[in-house]
Amino acid sequence: MLEDYPQLTHLDTQGQAQMVDVSGKQTTKRQAVAVAQVRMSADTFGAIEAGNTPKGDVLATARLAGIMAAKQTANLIPLCHPLPIHQVEVQIAPAPQLPGYQIRVTVTTKAETGVEMEALTAASVAALTLYDMAKGLEKAISIEFIHLLSKTGGKSGDYFRENC
Repeated sequence: MLEDYPQLTHLDTQGQAQMVDVSGKQTTKRQAVAVAQVRMSADTFGAIEAGNTPKGDVLATARLAGIMAAKQTANLIPLCHPLPIHQVEVQIAPAPQLPGYQIRVTVTTKAETGVEMEALTAASVAALTLYDMAKGLEKAISIEFIHLLSKTGGKSGDYFRENC
């Protein structure tokens, strides 16, 4: 029955989870971009922008957490390959119209498999850290719209999400 689904690369013929063998794949430059949105009250947003928060620099801490998370993805997601991360860029931009912040993470490597999970993990952890750093001001902060924006390189080709 599983033979009918050859695209399920993380399952063996008995249906057991497996780590995909990428040793035969070509090493190429790969890049992924993931985004997240953090929404909060205008008062909380104003306090973060003014640097008036009980835990210190919210945005710098969230940015650092995102970078660290990208490097730890294989320890968090069971079937991810440990990858040589060449660059992680975490941008956190104020979005007063929400109010809140837009997080954009770009991860680059030269490897046999892509860095989509690293980018998504980094965006998620940056957003969670922003919440953690500001939860003393507001518990109702929401983390929204975590998704892959693009990925380049590799056998499956490039992907660019439309309508974002």
